[in-house]
Amino acid sequence: MAKQLFFGLLWVIAFSLVGGTITAQPLTIRQAVQNALNNYGTIRAKANYAKASRANVEETKREYLPDINFSLQQDYGTVAANYGPYAAYKAPAVSSSGPALATQNWNAAFGALYLTNVNWDFFQFGKYKEKTAVAQRALDRDLSDLDQERFEQSIRVSATYLNLIATQKLIISQRNNLERTIAFQTVATARAKSGLNPGVDSSLANAEVSSARIALTNAIEAEQEQANTLAQLMQIPAPDSNNFSLDSAFVTRVPLSLDSTPSQPLKNHPVLRYFQERLNVSNEEAKYLRTLQYPTFSLFGIGQDRGTGFYSNYGNGNTNAYTQNYLKGVSFNTANYVVGVGVFWNLTTPLRVHEQVVAQKYTSAGLQEEYGLISQELQAQTVLAQTRIRNALANYKEAPVQVKAAADAYIQKETLYKNGLATIVDVTTAAFLLNQAETQRDVIDTNVWQALLYKAASTGDFGLFINEF
Repeated sequence: MAKQLFFGLLWVIAFSLVGGTITAQPLTIRQAVQNALNNYGTIRAKANYAKASRANVEETKREYLPDINFSLQQDYGTVAANYGPYAAYKAPAVSSSGPALATQNWNAAFGALYLTNVNWDFFQFGKYKEKTAVAQRALDRDLSDLDQERFEQSIRVSATYLNLIATQKLIISQRNNLERTIAFQTVATARAKSGLNPGVDSSLANAEVSSARIALTNAIEAEQEQANTLAQLMQIPAPDSNNFSLDSAFVTRVPLSLDSTPSQPLKNHPVLRYFQERLNVSNEEAKYLRTLQYPTFSLFGIGQDRGTGFYSNYGNGNTNAYTQNYLKGVSFNTANYVVGVGVFWNLTTPLRVHEQVVAQKYTSAGLQEEYGLISQELQAQTVLAQTRIRNALANYKEAPVQVKAAADAYIQKETLYKNGLATIVDVTTAAFLLNQAETQRDVIDTNVWQALLYKAASTGDFGLFINEF
C-alpha cells in the first residue's frame, strides 16, 4: 500500500493539471504543507500508533520484574473429611482439611489463609531482552511509517498547490481569449452587416465566442477541483464561491536547486527507511523466537499464615473442640514458608520453535525482496527526474518564443481580416494557436517546479523543493 501510494504521487506531480480568488492573505506553499502536517487524519493516526508502540516498549521492559502476588481469604465452613481419592471435573473443588470421622457432622467455624507468592524468572537465555528488542524495532517501524506519511503528504500538498496555480493561470489566459473573441465578434458582425464579408462570418464568430466561454468554464471547474483537493489535504473546509489566494510569484523564476545534490543517500529515503524497518522487525522476531526453545530458570518464595476456629485436639475425636468466634478463627495461627529455585523446560518446544523460525526467515526474505524492488524503482525515478528537469527547462525557454510568434500571427491575421485580405478561418486558426501557446506557457511555468518536486520525491529530500521558498 505504501509503495503504491508513493509511486502514485510521483505520477501526480509528473503532469500539471488545468484551474481567482480573494482572501486577506495569500496562502504560501509552506503554510499549506504545515497545515496538512498538523491536521491530516492519517498523520495524526500514525502518530498515535507510534505512541502506542512507545508505551509497549516500556511495558515489555517491565516484564522482567518479578511477580509478587498477595492473597487474603477468610472463610466459614465445615471440615468433615474421609479417606479416598477424588477429582474435580468441570467444577471447583473444596479443600476441607480435617480428620476422617466415622459419621458426618456439621460443625463449622471461621478460618483464614494469608499468602504471599514471589516468582522471578531470573535467567531465560535473553528471552526478555529479545522481546524488548522486537518492541523497540516495532517502534522504529511505526516512527518511520509516520515520517514516510509526513513526507508523502508534503509531496501531495506541494503538487496540488502547483496544479492550482496552473489552473488559476489558465483561467487568466482563457479570459484573455474570451475578450479577444468578443472583440473579433464585434468586428466580424459589423463587416457582415455592411456587406464587406459573408454573413456566415458572424455565425462563425459567435461559435468562437461560445467555444471560448466553454473553455473558461472548464478552466474554472478544474480550478475548483484542485482547490477542493488542496482543502482536503489540509483538512480545512473546502472553498465555496471564493477560491484560495496563492503566492504564485515564484513561478516566474527558475528554481536555484535544480542541479543540487540531495543532502542524503538514497538509502535514507523515507520510503526505503520504512521498508528497512519492516525487515528489521522481522529479523528481530526471528531472534526472539529462537530464545523460546531454551529453559527458564526461576526463583520463587512463598510465605503463608493460616487461621482456624478448630482446635488441635479436634482431630483426636473431640468434635466439640472448636469455636465460632470470628476473631479467633481469622487470627494468625500457623505460618510456613518455602524458598526455592526451579528450571522449567518443555522438551517439545524446540521442535515447534524451529518451524516458527523458518517461517519468520521466509518472511524476512520476502521483505528483503520488496526492499530491493523499491530501491531499484527509486533509482530509476531519480534518473528520470533529471531528464524531466532538462525537458522542463527546454520547454520553459521555448514557451515565450511560441507565445510571441502566435501573438504576432494573430495580430497580423486580424489586421488583414479588417482590411479584407484574410478570411475568418485564417483569424480563428491564428486565435486557436495563440490560445494554445498561452495555455501551454501556463502549464510549462509550473512544470519546472513540478520537475524539481519530482526530484525531491524520488530522492527523498523534500528540502530540495521547500527550501526554495
